[in-house]
Amino acid sequence: MWIMIAGPYRSGSSDSAVWAANLRRLNAAAYAVFEKGHVPIVGVNLALPVIELAGQESYDRIMQPLSLRLADRCDAVLRIDGVSRGADEEVETFRARGLPVFCSVGEVPEAGPEAPVR
Repeated sequence: MWIMIAGPYRSGSSDSAVWAANLRRLNAAAYAVFEKGHVPIVGVNLALPVIELAGQESYDRIMQPLSLRLADRCDAVLRIDGVSRGADEEVETFRARGLPVFCSVGEVPEAGPEAPVR
């Protein structure tokens, strides 16, 4: 499965150290999902290079819309702890489509050998 990792990045903070710590948490969850045999997707990792080129003033215009477009391509979501309106919005897109919403890495099933890789 392609599994989106949803959680806080900048939520409520202007401290770049907090942002970096949050990104490490997202990527740690992504690694755990990868180890279970799935393809982890972290929207922040795809959006930040685009924002860097477009300029920081484009953050709001790019970050969440890009993450929601990615959510449309994924099979499930893993919601990690922490307050995040954007992550909650991503989770709702999965619920609306009837797709799995995992609340811990432990809930993510191991991918079987027959699991297709897209």
